[in-house]
Amino acid sequence: MSQQSTAQPSEAQPSAAQQAAPQAEFYDRLQTFVGQEIGALQRAPDDVNVAMIRHWCDAMGDANPVYLDEDAAAASAHGGLVAPPTMLQAWIMRPYGVDRMSGGPNPYRDLTEFVESAGFTSVVASNCEQTYDRYLRPGDRLTMRTVIDSVSNEKTTALGAGHFITTRQDYFDAVGERVGTMLFRILKFRPAHEQGAVEATPQPLRPRPSLTHDQLFWFEGLQQGKLAIQKCSRCGTLRHPPGPMCRECQSLEWTTVEAAGGGSIHSFVVVHYPQIPSLEYPNQVLLVDLDEGVRVVANSIDTTYDQLVIGARVELSVQRCDDELSLPFFKVVAG
Repeated sequence: MSQQSTAQPSEAQPSAAQQAAPQAEFYDRLQTFVGQEIGALQRAPDDVNVAMIRHWCDAMGDANPVYLDEDAAAASAHGGLVAPPTMLQAWIMRPYGVDRMSGGPNPYRDLTEFVESAGFTSVVASNCEQTYDRYLRPGDRLTMRTVIDSVSNEKTTALGAGHFITTRQDYFDAVGERVGTMLFRILKFRPAHEQGAVEATPQPLRPRPSLTHDQLFWFEGLQQGKLAIQKCSRCGTLRHPPGPMCRECQSLEWTTVEAAGGGSIHSFVVVHYPQIPSLEYPNQVLLVDLDEGVRVVANSIDTTYDQLVIGARVELSVQRCDDELSLPFFKVVAG
């Protein structure tokens, strides 16, 4: 005779469908925020104007004559002065600390609080995409409307699992026609250290450059300890970053000169996050005015944060990062 067990069965484990249900419900709730408008219609404090365009071009080193030279702009396909398209956001930007919501409902705040309630408490900017419908001209007065464009399902990233949140800003002229739009995307994520310890791994190599015919000479020169600058063979204009054509005389012929190594800090930024495993942080990135007259982006070396001052003198140090890659670094020097 067989014997039947009287022991109670163990508690059943939730099925995959049961485990997925709360996540699906959370995602469905996230989607209710998509399409909601954030704040009131924003109006630019000033018309598009030449003075602000000039400041932008000076900061960016953009010498395109259609932005500031009335005669050249009139003779161009534009028929007059236009603003650099990448200034789109600048015409509406508000001072830091100004609250666009002015009290009232704030769906973006509500979305953020809901996402953070599930443990996605860290944030990092992901990317920005701009689309231009037409060039802006001096005298245009813009308005901007912001909406929540999309919220992704949960994604696994090197920083941790999280959700990408995208807002869309639509820009309109005085008659209500759209002139451009911008998508701004962030990642709200649960820090990886909260998801379990991660085993230590050797520091990876710096990212490999994507080599082309136009800038191969630059990296080859660095391998020899030299910082080469591209020089037009026809008019002698120096240019950096390298390119196939001289912007002054349109010549395709060029040679190089070696930078002496001196310069000054034009601008700088200290990157704290997001962190790339192959780099050290805080990551000091300098925009250097070389004495030859071109600008170079490079990391600092043997330089403290307190030494980073606009206009400070720097000297070049070409460093071998690994067997295949050498890069320029700059050190602040006295005087």
